[in-house]
Amino acid sequence: MKHWLSCGAAACLLLLVGCSQQAEKSVQPTAVKLEKVESADHLIQLEYPGKVKAAQDVSLSFKVSGTLQKILVNDGQQVRAGQLLAYLDPADYQAQLDATEAEYLQVKADAERVMKLYQEEVTTASANDKATYGLQQITAKYKHHQDELRYTRLYAPFDGYIQKRLYEEHETVGAGMPVLAMVGSGLPEVEINLPAAEYVRRSTFSTYSCTFDVYPGQVYPLQALSITPKANANQLYTMRLQLQRVPDLPLPSPGLNTMVNIGCKTDSTQTLLSVPSQALLHKDRRTCVFVFSPTDHTVRACEVAVIRLTSDGKAIVRSEGLKADDEVVAAGVHHILDGETVRPLAAVRETNVGGLL
Repeated sequence: MKHWLSCGAAACLLLLVGCSQQAEKSVQPTAVKLEKVESADHLIQLEYPGKVKAAQDVSLSFKVSGTLQKILVNDGQQVRAGQLLAYLDPADYQAQLDATEAEYLQVKADAERVMKLYQEEVTTASANDKATYGLQQITAKYKHHQDELRYTRLYAPFDGYIQKRLYEEHETVGAGMPVLAMVGSGLPEVEINLPAAEYVRRSTFSTYSCTFDVYPGQVYPLQALSITPKANANQLYTMRLQLQRVPDLPLPSPGLNTMVNIGCKTDSTQTLLSVPSQALLHKDRRTCVFVFSPTDHTVRACEVAVIRLTSDGKAIVRSEGLKADDEVVAAGVHHILDGETVRPLAAVRETNVGGLL
């Protein structure tokens, strides 16, 4: 009997010890990760993907139709303004001009004779008017045929490069049909699309720059040119910026993808802070962060107004109860309550990559 009582007492003792350990385990503070609040600069950086485009990108065509007799340039060739690029067979236009020239010389001689007689009061005013009008008509016709012959030759409108030949020699082309694609050699442009939320605050844009994956570590300044006042079908507004030449750096060529950074001015009276985006807790139509108190290891909920999320995982916020160097809960915000005691996780050392040690 005593043996059974001893066994029962031991079992009760073990049960009490287990419950005590379980109770101690249940009251352990929640482990959380902390990060410091940083002061945000007076510039909020926006980032948008863009593409480099030539400042001048045109399709060249003849103003008259005809047979393409000769193309004097190849794809990728550099050309100068006024350089002859191609020409049509001018035979038909030359014959037309020769016939018109002969007619023009005859009408001109007759009209000058009639006008001289009118000055001598030998002929009537009606005959003089008829001769004058006839001379004007043939002069306009003669000039038009001269222009048509001149239009059989295609010249470069500016300095640049031939992007593509769209026709080959001996093909027949119509007036206005593109024959050569050409891009200018001036400073390229960058084109981006802005959402409506950023378009309405475009007056706060202050600085522009862009970076390229093919030129790591290099930043190219940009100059704003224009923003379309009308949104496209995707409710985006197209913005054009011009690349600025940087000494000792290659000029990006059209077609390259880039990332455009836009600096926005903010009201200097506002206190802008940077917190981890994971620190934000959205509940009951409010957004708050948990601020850690190092004296008693408790957290308090602090309401914030989110200004913008950045591409590096941060959030720009404004709050009266938050200041730089405060520590906020960056992981575990959904498992704690206002005023709760927490246990900060130890920071991972730089030599302990990934926290494996």
